[in-house]
Amino acid sequence: MPRMVAYQRATVAVEGGELAFGIWGEQGPLVVAAHGITSSHLAWALVAERLGTDHRFVAADLRGRGDSRDLPGPYGIDRHADDIAAVIRAYGGQAVVVGHSMGAFVAAATARRHPDLVSRLVLVDGGAPLPLPPGVPADATEADLKVAIEQTVGTAFARLTETFPDRAAVTALWRGHPALTDWNAAMTAYADYDVVETADGLVTKCKLAAAVRDAQDIYATSSARSAALPVPAVFLRAERGMLGGPTPLYPEGYAERWLPGIAASTVANANHYTITLSPGPADVVADAVRTYR
Repeated sequence: MPRMVAYQRATVAVEGGELAFGIWGEQGPLVVAAHGITSSHLAWALVAERLGTDHRFVAADLRGRGDSRDLPGPYGIDRHADDIAAVIRAYGGQAVVVGHSMGAFVAAATARRHPDLVSRLVLVDGGAPLPLPPGVPADATEADLKVAIEQTVGTAFARLTETFPDRAAVTALWRGHPALTDWNAAMTAYADYDVVETADGLVTKCKLAAAVRDAQDIYATSSARSAALPVPAVFLRAERGMLGGPTPLYPEGYAERWLPGIAASTVANANHYTITLSPGPADVVADAVRTYR
């Protein structure tokens, strides 16, 4: 069981305002993390608790999410990468950059755009362009991509247009998620942080416009290209899929074809969500950050 580590929240100046982030630990090598498409920095809490004993783990709320929800667009993977670079610069030197799901695309883009700031990458069930669903052409139009979004990550978007009467309703929604069957305290904190109060009720902090724009950058369209990363990198594949089903988001060998030279492995007993939000998989992710060279 990891020891309790210091946790605080802070901000850094970026274009358009202040980017919010959480910090675990007070000294040691710097790790900077980016979360998934509708998520927040608390997706990393279990991993951060494991590393914060001897690292400084900084997890951002990406632009349009969490306490960074009011940062203006434009959005997009490169825009987020520049924000992550600002976080690294605020702490000086280089960082190991970790990304989950869409955040893995952000991590890879940070290394490509700012290679001097990134020592290595850990990509967690993301970062290689997602296969387009059957029927969606490689030269996908914006309308085609909306179909792709609906068929792959559409379930994650559904709550972005809902209003909740209270936090119990928010927690109930998350507890009913088919991927989150082994509920824990980190999931409760994640669900609680997911919403903000408005005059009409509680709404999800993630802005729909940000999620829709960012989703356009994560598919294997005709413009996507296979390319090696400029720094050492590891890819951790969840054994199970988005909704906890047996089909993983990334088939074996798929990420390696898009990211030549990457070291890939499968995290057993993990789905796309629990790979960071459950203790056992979080151990594996933390070990990859700590030991991969």
